[in-house]
Amino acid sequence: MVSQRTATATEEEAADHRYDFLVVSNRLPVDRVGEGEDSGWRRSPGGLVTALAPVMEHSDGAWVGWHGAPDEELTPFEHEGISVLPVPLSAQELENYYEGFSNATLWPLYHDVIAPPEFHRAWWDSYRRVNQRFADATSTHANEGATVWVQDYQLQLVPAMLRRKRPDLKIGFFNHIPFPPQEIFAQLPWRRQVLEGLLGADLLGFQRPSDASNFIHAARRLAGAGGKGTHLTVTEATHDGAGPPRTREVRAEAFPISIDTQRISELAERPDIMERARQIRRDLGDPTTIMLGVDRLDYTKGIRHRLKAFEELLSDGRVKVGEVTLIQVASPSRERVEQYRILREEIEGTVGRINGTFDTMQHTAVRYLHHSYPVEEMVALYLAADVMLVTALRDGMNLVAKEYVAARRDGTGALILSEFAGAADQLKQALLINPHDIAGLKDAITTAISLPRGIAARRMKAMRRQVVVHNVEEWSSAFLARLEEVRP
Repeated sequence: MVSQRTATATEEEAADHRYDFLVVSNRLPVDRVGEGEDSGWRRSPGGLVTALAPVMEHSDGAWVGWHGAPDEELTPFEHEGISVLPVPLSAQELENYYEGFSNATLWPLYHDVIAPPEFHRAWWDSYRRVNQRFADATSTHANEGATVWVQDYQLQLVPAMLRRKRPDLKIGFFNHIPFPPQEIFAQLPWRRQVLEGLLGADLLGFQRPSDASNFIHAARRLAGAGGKGTHLTVTEATHDGAGPPRTREVRAEAFPISIDTQRISELAERPDIMERARQIRRDLGDPTTIMLGVDRLDYTKGIRHRLKAFEELLSDGRVKVGEVTLIQVASPSRERVEQYRILREEIEGTVGRINGTFDTMQHTAVRYLHHSYPVEEMVALYLAADVMLVTALRDGMNLVAKEYVAARRDGTGALILSEFAGAADQLKQALLINPHDIAGLKDAITTAISLPRGIAARRMKAMRRQVVVHNVEEWSSAFLARLEEVRP
């Protein structure tokens, strides 16, 4: 942790500096800890920060983003080798730009309209204004010819806004969530503006080839882009408005994100974490099989489908409480949004019904945990679980699946994985399922429980090789190398 007083000492230097590499995301890579004069910052957990921190430290880099508190302005500061450039958001902007347009319009639309998106012009206006603020902050701090990497769906207008102000920049964009088919995307009233915003980038990265293809079709049909294959061409006015319009090339390709495999593997070998995994099993009464689900509490994750399948297996007598226990970790998510409050009530009601029907004096059917946990506890849960359940209805990647595989160094365990998660493209040896097919999901669960040790080991070792080779460092290096090729 770096104290606020220490950070202040470098504010003037950071505020005046220009950088050769900038990452732009909704949130900064730091979280505030403590209060008052003793408050400070610590680096946020997560794969993106892990992947990009070394790049920033070696390339005079800075990170542009919101620091997490509304109605507060901070000056730039340094933290653990990264220059932090805060962008302020008001409480009203947080409601309209973030909770509104980003998470009640774009999120459900991009996840195949699992929930109905809402279209409000006030939300769109706020989204546009906030994106412009991010673009202005980035432009101010970018060196001539700098590389800028914009992250995710909250900031889709930033590439074109930057392009208009700073045509000298190399601009990349990565979409961490799915990009929907053209027919679904076309529902967005501001579809052309969003596509034109994204086409301001030189390179657009997506989780799956199908996501890149969806974007390419939408850009050609709805925004008039030309080109063939992954090559798009756009015609735009010159920076100063003088002279004829020019044609520029944009690439849209798949760069599946991954995890810090080494860190997860090392944690899985720590004696205290291995003992914690054994304690988890003891606390549950040493069942024969522990199944695990780890998700944000979100309607895209298929938690209801998972619980329905487990409840039916118990009713059918195909599994028994005491022999099989399901741990469901559902970390809090967007609790101010009405759809998420309703989902939480529904999930907790279902868990209560299952436990009320099937619990015994000694054992519980579902251990439901509505908390977020540190990575050490998560790895202990991965080690304790015999079967990992990833039943997403639509997911850009799902890194939990990869973390589970990375933790299973001994080759044990079984992964049930939705074919609608991006991870299914890489983890082909998982038991792949359609989560809407409850009968098929039930069969996959019973198969995983009884999977012969030799077959399970071959599957897990093949998946571990994949996540060891294709880790989060390889992901960031591949994207940035491609950006250099596209825009030399």
